[in-house]
Amino acid sequence: MAKRDYYDVLGVHRNASDIEIKKAYRKLALQYHPDKNPHGDKRSEERFKEATEAYEILRDPEKRTQYDRFGHSERFEGFREAGFGFGTTGFGDIFEDIFSDFFGGTTSRQRTRPQRGADLRYNLEISFEEAATGVETKIRVPRMEKCASCHGSGAKNDTSESSCPTCGGSGYVKFQQGFFNISKPCGHCKGEGRIIKDFCTACNGAGRIKKERTLTVKIPPGVENGTRLKLSGEGESGGRGGHPGDLFVIISVKEHSIFRREGNNVLCEIPISFTQAALGADIEVPTLTGKAKMKIPAGTQTNQTFRLKGKGMPDIHGFNLGDELVKIIVETPAKLNARQRELLEEFARISGEDVNPMGKSFFEKVKNLFG
Repeated sequence: MAKRDYYDVLGVHRNASDIEIKKAYRKLALQYHPDKNPHGDKRSEERFKEATEAYEILRDPEKRTQYDRFGHSERFEGFREAGFGFGTTGFGDIFEDIFSDFFGGTTSRQRTRPQRGADLRYNLEISFEEAATGVETKIRVPRMEKCASCHGSGAKNDTSESSCPTCGGSGYVKFQQGFFNISKPCGHCKGEGRIIKDFCTACNGAGRIKKERTLTVKIPPGVENGTRLKLSGEGESGGRGGHPGDLFVIISVKEHSIFRREGNNVLCEIPISFTQAALGADIEVPTLTGKAKMKIPAGTQTNQTFRLKGKGMPDIHGFNLGDELVKIIVETPAKLNARQRELLEEFARISGEDVNPMGKSFFEKVKNLFG
């Protein structure tokens, strides 16, 4: 009987991605797996074998290329028999690729390899000024570190540890499942591949102990809320000699009583008097680096904004400085003495303004408006 097209077997199109192919095979494998058909259903067994063969070819880029080119031709089968690009892939490898998801997501082989330590996160709050100038500060980070007494082995001494006799140190055992061999974590050593007779008293056999480490963090100028700084190798210690994880310092910048950040610019609101706005004035305004003089032109209106070049935040990548945007707020005097009131009324008359617009018959204006 002619073989069915591998793509038809898995029910995917010819341009299917690796993920789509894997999902399709997982679905069929679950349906036709021997555990699902314990009564020797030959048709299910054949379907499982057919799907596994299709997946074995299509999951490998080189094999898939050859199959796409030649299909189930004699030339393709010749390549398979000759072994050109067709290394031996056992059911165990396919099992670990697919079925590890069904049994906790971690294969026994992964468990016996060096394991990278976990990454850590540290939230650091700094002031607005420190964000502008940069700062070097110290932080205390609790983390799991390799036990100095046993060097991470968990054993009391060299004679306390031996290879697991059940799995021979591999951490997994093979057994027959239906018509093919699969592997699972060794129950004797729990996938570790070793047996510890006497545990290290310092870490109780864990190989790691909790410590609080003081680290120096350099905050570059220009950081903002949410900036993430990476300290490589300062996370938790790895298992079985694996590399440590990394520490990520997440920056939080306190709000400032005067300044507000907009990109690399800073916004500052400055109140001035009515006379300063009308006549113009030279004033001093606060900046991130001290005070700066600024000229207020005559006739300045409230909410008018002026720019001080280069007085903003530095760019975190070392480019140009931002600017300071000074927003003017004209303050109206709340209390006037008799002389001040007299002068303002005189100013209004000279300007042709109505000193008391409500006193000029508000209702008369309404009457004129609506006829």
